[in-house]
Amino acid sequence: MRKGVLELCILAIIAEQDAYASDIITKLKEARLIVVEGTLYPLLTRLKNDGLTVYRWEESKSGPPRKYHQITEPGRKALSVLKTDWQDLIGSVEKIVGRMG
Repeated sequence: MRKGVLELCILAIIAEQDAYASDIITKLKEARLIVVEGTLYPLLTRLKNDGLTVYRWEESKSGPPRKYHQITEPGRKALSVLKTDWQDLIGSVEKIVGRMG
């Protein structure tokens, strides 16, 4: 379940604006979702291999070139499905937890 939530969050971040891996990690940490690079990079690779994202290299003023991730049209469609699934999950959990008082 966590992988699906991370995929949703990462696609949402990238949909907002093209993002460098450390930018993604920062935004996840700001939301109190602690993710390490060893978790993020394989997920970014899978999203790219699935055609949901692409990337471009940009020169950096302070070091090596940076890989910026960008959402594709299939990625936007997948994000929409993931958002719907997330809302359905929240509703299901609320039904159970709400009965508990």
